[in-house]
Amino acid sequence: MSRFSRARAFTLIELLVVMAIIAVLLTIAAPRYFEHLDRSKEATLKQTLSVTRDAIDKFRGDRGAWPQSLQELVERQYLRRLPFDPVTDSSETWILVPPRDAATESGVADLKSGAEGQSRDGVPYADF
Repeated sequence: MSRFSRARAFTLIELLVVMAIIAVLLTIAAPRYFEHLDRSKEATLKQTLSVTRDAIDKFRGDRGAWPQSLQELVERQYLRRLPFDPVTDSSETWILVPPRDAATESGVADLKSGAEGQSRDGVPYADF
């Protein structure tokens, strides 16, 4: 019987040691991964709000009136598509803020996130 004819296999102890090492690595890496995801969603939300608010201001400057909806910004090519809220995973949850003088003007002067909760800094998403 040659020494290569015997099948080699891992023992149960070896498999348990490998699984324990993987579990330890996951307990270290998983929280950092989810923290990074939350941080990136917040940064994306801030950037989306900034770009959309800039488009609203440009629309007001060009046309002398506020847009009546976010869809109008897309139709008039101030935005390529409706803004997407990464925290709520939707483009339908925005809170549209009317102009200060709602008696004489109508439309959308600002927008805020409709996401509930607070950012990692303790600031509510609606206050971004």
